[in-house]
Amino acid sequence: MDKTLKMVFGTAVGDPWSLTLRYPKDSLTALDVETAMQSIIDADIFASGLTGILAAQIIDRTVTDLIDNG
Repeated sequence: MDKTLKMVFGTAVGDPWSLTLRYPKDSLTALDVETAMQSIIDADIFASGLTGILAAQIIDRTVTDLIDNG
C-alpha cells in the first residue's frame, strides 16, 4: 500500500498548483494539513505565487505486481 498527501493551492494567475508528499502520518488531521499549507503560502517560497488553499487529500493506493523480473 502506498499513501500520499496531495495539497492543492490556488495561484496568482488562477491555475491550481499541487504538492504531493509520500508517507503522511496516519494521525494527520485536517487542521494539521491546513496549518502546514498556510505556512507554505506565508513563506512565499515558490515562484508560482500561492494565494490560497483549494484542497487536500490523502490518497491510498494498492499496487499488485503481475510480473516483476527486476
